Amino acid sequence: MSLMTLYESNFIRFGWLVPDLRCISGSLRSVVAGEPALELSVLEKSRYTTTLDMSYLFDHSSGPVRDPGLEIRVYHDARLAEARATSADPAHPQLRRLCAALPRVNDRRWSCNMLLNKWLEYCAGTGHRFAPPPA
Repeated sequence: MSLMTLYESNFIRFGWLVPDLRCISGSLRSVVAGEPALELSVLEKSRYTTTLDMSYLFDHSSGPVRDPGLEIRVYHDARLAEARATSADPAHPQLRRLCAALPRVNDRRWSCNMLLNKWLEYCAGTGHRFAPPPA
């Protein structure tokens, strides 16, 4: 599988969680019983791209902790979604298992995007969904 094929797969899987990525703004939360809340925040928006942060929200005594803080750039016209950066060691047990199962490669972009791909599949499977706020 090539990196571009992985970006295409990420875009399709993102569509499972967010039916229209172009319409979202601000921060959205998805809450599913038995799972930490999932937050999607728009960092930057332009005509052809949207840059997002996707994180779980964990309860902590000092307030909510966002992890893994995955930065994602969506290329709307090309129908691609690229994971650009993430924290090194996720706190969520399922994300740690996904990271551990990824092949060890030197290409950080490949690893980051495989994590996004598997995480999107996991989130959709547990019932997470985001809808744009009503107009």
